[in-house]
Amino acid sequence: MGIHATAERQIKVLEVYGDSTLVIYQLKSEWETRDSKLINYRELVMDLIKVFDDITFHYLPCDENQMADALATLASMIKANNQEDIKPIQMSICDAPAHCCNIDEEEERDNHLWYQDVLRYVKNRVYSDQTTENDKRTLRRLAGDYVLDGEILYKRRKEKVLLRCVNAVKAKKILEEIHEGVCETHANGFTMARQIMRFGYY
Repeated sequence: MGIHATAERQIKVLEVYGDSTLVIYQLKSEWETRDSKLINYRELVMDLIKVFDDITFHYLPCDENQMADALATLASMIKANNQEDIKPIQMSICDAPAHCCNIDEEEERDNHLWYQDVLRYVKNRVYSDQTTENDKRTLRRLAGDYVLDGEILYKRRKEKVLLRCVNAVKAKKILEEIHEGVCETHANGFTMARQIMRFGYY
């Protein structure tokens, strides 16, 4: 598909990178193509590449192909009516994962806790000034699952286990410790969340 689009734009020199060893090495004629479906696919590609003055195929492992995955995800989110709708994309490399940027300066200073409204209601049975009637009903329903011990708020699980609610700064430290500290696990987000709960945090 990418080769076809490139040919339509009359590009004559092309480097193709793919994360499938099977496809890449078959296109490079280093491996034999036996599957009937892949034979047709290879023949189609071989016909397409005749329009290029120079085309080379390179194998790129999946873990080194993150940019292509990111671009493919981005492309699936964009609906363009014609070529004029597509604008250049400005890209930059961040020093930290994107989710770390969601912790703004106010959260870093602990001036605003994500559970502030729940804490206020559990502690004093009061609402913030901007709370709507619908929000008040939701807050009353949620408050039943929380317990206050001094100034520490806990979330009560179904099995009656209490999980300590933590602010953004503490949550960041917990994530770092579990992901790359003494605990050192490289699990997906869902598994990591369950592990954090097992350690008694929410």
